Amino acid sequence: MSLLEAVPNFSEGRRSEVIGRLTAAADVPGVRLLDVHSDPDHNRTVLTLAGEAEPLSDALFHTIAVAVAEIDLRHHNGVHPRIGAADVVPFVPVLDTPMGDAVAAAHALANRVASELRLPVYLYDAAARRPEYIRLENIRRGGFETLRDAIATRPPDLGPAQVHPSAGAVVIGARQPLIAYNIYLDTDDLAVGRAIARRVRASSGGLPAVKALALLIPRRGQVQISMNLTNFHETSIPTVFEVVREEAAARGTRIVASEFVGLVPLDALLNVVNAALAGDLTLQSVLDLRLLDGG
Repeated sequence: MSLLEAVPNFSEGRRSEVIGRLTAAADVPGVRLLDVHSDPDHNRTVLTLAGEAEPLSDALFHTIAVAVAEIDLRHHNGVHPRIGAADVVPFVPVLDTPMGDAVAAAHALANRVASELRLPVYLYDAAARRPEYIRLENIRRGGFETLRDAIATRPPDLGPAQVHPSAGAVVIGARQPLIAYNIYLDTDDLAVGRAIARRVRASSGGLPAVKALALLIPRRGQVQISMNLTNFHETSIPTVFEVVREEAAARGTRIVASEFVGLVPLDALLNVVNAALAGDLTLQSVLDLRLLDGG
């Protein structure tokens, strides 16, 4: 069996009725809805789905169609960058599934979305057809408002060469598992957050396999360091936490909380435990897993 995970991100984190319709649209036989994470400050909802390629693609298509019908970016506000009502839709190979299966699923869904929903579609990461679109941030730079005017110089891979008036565009791709991890600081000084984000971000010479940006979260009155750890074997959660803690202390502030968006691989959590306890906990040491596998 070729099992895939999908982690679609939608530009709606406040209207519970719309979030309910998005999750209902994902209710397709053969697809499991594993997690729903909604954030009103980001004004964004992230679903975690799993299944084989065909039913999973059907579920994603139906959720994207709901997003197009229900979300109007002309009236949308939130602190997270976005170019689409259905903003980014990655396929992730899990267990022994090869990346090629995720790429094929991404391309098939992209063709369907472009032809049936008339959305401009960008292909990214392992599914990219242009080297400049491998990195998501290159596609999403400036957000929906910028893309409306810049699409001629940032043409989509599929679909119309103009943004949908209310739903924008969608980015579809295939990638390895990543950890979406946010750290909150005891400050509302965005300049402090930006300096720390530069310190940890790989593209500015920071930690390997880390993407980071600083956002001011109005509801909390705190700066958030919003991160994607694209390879937790290269840079672990404890490493990121400690570097942010040190950089925050050097700037007169401290960490007050952290959170995960979506699901986290167990191996990554074992890294946290082992770093905290100087231990050597392994998967074989976890009682619940041994019970499940009959060991």
